[in-house]
Amino acid sequence: MTEEEAIIRLRSAGCVFAEDEAAVLVSSGGDLAALVERRCAGEPLEQVVGFADFAGVRVRLRPGVFVPRVRSELLVRVAVEEAGRHDDPLVVDLCCGSGALALAVREAIPGISVHAADVDPVAVACAEENLGGNVHQGDLFAALPPELRGRITVLLANVPYVATRHLPFLPAEARDHEPRTALDGGDDGLAVFRAVLDGAGAWLAPGGLLLSEITEAQAGAAIAAVDGNGLTSAVVTDDDLDARVITARR
Repeated sequence: MTEEEAIIRLRSAGCVFAEDEAAVLVSSGGDLAALVERRCAGEPLEQVVGFADFAGVRVRLRPGVFVPRVRSELLVRVAVEEAGRHDDPLVVDLCCGSGALALAVREAIPGISVHAADVDPVAVACAEENLGGNVHQGDLFAALPPELRGRITVLLANVPYVATRHLPFLPAEARDHEPRTALDGGDDGLAVFRAVLDGAGAWLAPGGLLLSEITEAQAGAAIAAVDGNGLTSAVVTDDDLDARVITARR
């Protein structure tokens, strides 16, 4: 299959950016016809080619692993700013998926101590490929080594925050090809966030900061949840990224 044939096939399948996607598929060096068919079947482009370019780093991806979103670059930016204020900071990426957040922070601050964790074994294997170590499998804080308790400078928790009733309305790429555990945030989308808050005070260092992504509609409830756990809340936004981050400081 030629690149021009790939463009035609992608366009016929409804890919709006067929030319750009065909160029990415060609550059991946794989069997173009097979890659095009996977993409036309609805698999995310990043899973098809096995990588995503995110926040200045190339992140390896596997089929079935959550694809990092551009809006999550705000999480990285805030984490880097906060970690940069400390000597020998410890950063933890909880619900890490591919480990993209941890990888981007480590790229920005070489030599920084980073750990990552996820409940999904496929995501953990993917994160290990990206980070090379300090990746743990388990449910939230239960996955982390006990010696990290009370020492975390920045806790990145890009938890699932889609309300369960909204899952059927997600794009098919996410709904059909990303794990439900990476998307479903319960009745109001904040169930997992609240679970993280329940343990955050014990795992954060004094003055440590928890960061999580939310929607505009969730801001009020998220702030109330943070304040109700004895932490200090704030919201950071970036209109260009259409991104919103709730912060909780111990």
